[in-house]
Amino acid sequence: MEIKISTKQILKVLYVFSWILFIGICIEAGGFIFNAFYTLVINPAGAGNFWQGIDLSGLYAFDRGYFFVETLLMSIVAVFRAILFYLIVKILHDKKLNMSQPFSDEMGRFIFKIAYLAFGIGLFSWFGVKWAAWFVQQGVEMPDIQLLRLGGADVWLFMGIVLYIIAQIFKRGIEIQSENELTV
Repeated sequence: MEIKISTKQILKVLYVFSWILFIGICIEAGGFIFNAFYTLVINPAGAGNFWQGIDLSGLYAFDRGYFFVETLLMSIVAVFRAILFYLIVKILHDKKLNMSQPFSDEMGRFIFKIAYLAFGIGLFSWFGVKWAAWFVQQGVEMPDIQLLRLGGADVWLFMGIVLYIIAQIFKRGIEIQSENELTV
């Protein structure tokens, strides 16, 4: 007995996973933003028990401005990741994927947006990693990059470039498809 899984079923599963990831990343982004605000405005002791137990007290003691910049970079990366998954959820929810004509303007714009977001995530992650490495050189005790959710900058940059190339191919496919529609 052979079970055949259709593209429609796979897209439904991906839709559910995308929702789960989107909600989780939104919570993480909100946690970073709230904890940074709480630590900077209300209680500086919050740096010692930042989001999910991250200890940024050494950075806060070193300089509040640097603490703000590092948490801002962490927040930007988290918000960009949330936006990326929002776009994925949105395109799957709106059922904009037309398998009979995949080269649509909507799909082209979607791939360009995803490419720019992936590149932005990689860029801000890279800046955050470089800042954290500089802090360590200054003698500041910093948590692991993975705990700061800044790891994988090279992968995000690579993915952004690959998606941009695919978006350019889609753009050309859209042009060819519209030319063919005009000649019919």
